[in-house]
Amino acid sequence: MARSLALSLCLLVLFHGCSAYRQQSPSSQQNECMLNQIQAREPDNRIETEAGRIESWDYNQDDFQCAGVAVQRITVERNGLHLPFYTNSPRLLYVVQGRGQLGMVIPGCPETFEETEQSYEEQLQGSQQQGQGQQGRQQIGRQQGQQGQQESFEQLDRHQKVRPVKEGDVIAVPAGVTTWSYNDGDQSLVFVCLQDTSNLHNQLDQIPRRFYLAGNPQDEFTQQGQSRHSIARQQGKIRHQQQGNNNNNVFAGFDTRLLADALNIDQQTAQQLQGQNDNRPQIVRVQGRLDFVQPPESMREERQQQGRQGQNGFEEVFCHMKMKQNIGKPSMADVFSPQAGRISVLNGLSMPVLRHLRLSAERGFFYNNAIYSPHWNLNAHEVYYVIRGSARVQVVNDNGETILDDQVRQGQLFIVPQNHAVLQKAMSNGYEYIAFKTQDNAIINTLAGRTSVLRALPDVVLANAYQMDRQQARNLKYNRQETVALSSSRSFQSERASA
Repeated sequence: MARSLALSLCLLVLFHGCSAYRQQSPSSQQNECMLNQIQAREPDNRIETEAGRIESWDYNQDDFQCAGVAVQRITVERNGLHLPFYTNSPRLLYVVQGRGQLGMVIPGCPETFEETEQSYEEQLQGSQQQGQGQQGRQQIGRQQGQQGQQESFEQLDRHQKVRPVKEGDVIAVPAGVTTWSYNDGDQSLVFVCLQDTSNLHNQLDQIPRRFYLAGNPQDEFTQQGQSRHSIARQQGKIRHQQQGNNNNNVFAGFDTRLLADALNIDQQTAQQLQGQNDNRPQIVRVQGRLDFVQPPESMREERQQQGRQGQNGFEEVFCHMKMKQNIGKPSMADVFSPQAGRISVLNGLSMPVLRHLRLSAERGFFYNNAIYSPHWNLNAHEVYYVIRGSARVQVVNDNGETILDDQVRQGQLFIVPQNHAVLQKAMSNGYEYIAFKTQDNAIINTLAGRTSVLRALPDVVLANAYQMDRQQARNLKYNRQETVALSSSRSFQSERASA
């Protein structure tokens, strides 16, 4: 009885982890994942801005439609600001290069970063020395002196938390949450961003949508084919322009007077919000430097521990959750082999917010000629982006057909659908990648190594399945003592030497 109960609980946990929290119509399930070929792809669309660029992969391709995702590479140059926007589905970002600041505006969360009078006076002195904004600052200072201490405090800036980000960071962004980013580093800040359009948090269609709150953004996902969705969007833009409005941010669609009344501002300020005289796209160059409230590095952890009062509803879920985690450091490795390399995994267990987004990530670093054990994902699609180096990659479908056999290189992306077997071998220059997975607790089953399916089968089953003797079967089971990161085999090395 106890044994039966334990088995039932194990099966319950397994099937709960395998249950997909994704929306797909029956027709898409039947057709879009019938893939005969997968390609390692470069971005299809590129938008140049005054302080960076946005590159996108065509989400209408069959492999992207099967996985239900859209992917971008976003480059913010030094002193560039990626304007605030939100999306219709959850996102996972990985910082490929550089460092900077990322703001995330979560509804209902308190403004925990507050300017003090001392910091305000320091900013005022700095602006006076630079000769920028001196008159405006002095006027505000006089008003504060006249209106008293309480109103003076209300004039000081306060905002939600701004997170420093650097290479190796994974950032989780829920659907509908506004983000902005700023490059205050000494090199380009590069993100790879996955948007999970099939996630049930997206109640719209599976088109990746960007809702910008500022600027005059361009379409980031140019349609390669004239689908019904792309034609409808183009017709909507034409109607928008016929109404005398050439701007594309969210505020631009409101009547100027209504907007001014709602925000209690004058119409000129409302027009600025709408970007009526602003032709700048998504990434703009900051004049001077962004000067916002930011605690010193040594105080950030202490700051996170304060202000944990008054939580309710949405706040309890997201306000004080960890939204970023670095998985690029060697110390973060979950799998390590001195001969082969390392793998770091970030899932709903190590970063709880991913349970709500139903997403996870994996960072791989393989030495030259090392092998990522052939495996399949039980419950997720995988989206691989090559950070550095190159690898020979093969993907096999349920018919035993090789639907991808290519050497992938830095900057390329490829998708491995659920249950499809994949084998990756690093080339002589090594192989580094970030993989996004469409489940918060993605599970793999390997075909080689100490934890493989072959190792778990009785040798007599292997002998009869593959028409070999039992000694061969045992060699097949026990020749590999590593788990996932495999060094190049002795037989392969001897073949290369003889060649």
